[in-house]
Amino acid sequence: QNLLQARAEPAQRRHACVGPPRRGGLVVVASLVEKIPNLAGLARTCEVLGAERLVVADLAVTKHRDFTSVSVTAEKWLRVDACPIAGLAAYLARLRREGYALVGLEQTRGAEDVETHGWEKKTALVLGREREGVDAHILGMLDACVVIQQRGMIRSLNVHVSASIAVARYAAAAARNGW
Repeated sequence: QNLLQARAEPAQRRHACVGPPRRGGLVVVASLVEKIPNLAGLARTCEVLGAERLVVADLAVTKHRDFTSVSVTAEKWLRVDACPIAGLAAYLARLRREGYALVGLEQTRGAEDVETHGWEKKTALVLGREREGVDAHILGMLDACVVIQQRGMIRSLNVHVSASIAVARYAAAAARNGW
């Protein structure tokens, strides 16, 4: 499919993975993440820790050399969907209708510690832009936000690193609960 057609069809699966289909679980929504190495690292983390799927703004990123060198073929085993930023609110609304809890990874007032958050089996983890975070109108749609407690002076982790911690916490909850 050409790129224009792909952009015209927001939030549809256009990537056939090789591995067995995964049951409903964690959907990592990274449509706001722009840096290719971060997206590639997310793909690898999601595949290794058993996420249901990864959502990116444009599937063309999965063909980029910088992506494939970091992902180590994760995109061949993991379902990767495309949802352009313009379609993100509608995509999240659809996930909610399908029974997913919408959880943002964001430093906001009232955010819960990622270590103690009560993860639900069907969760969509929404990631923000590398510097600006999750857009305000998207934050308003979320059921909860989780935050990683930090002790250092910088007070900022790379989005891929942060998401990896959250995905690992979800995977631990899934293992405890037999999901």
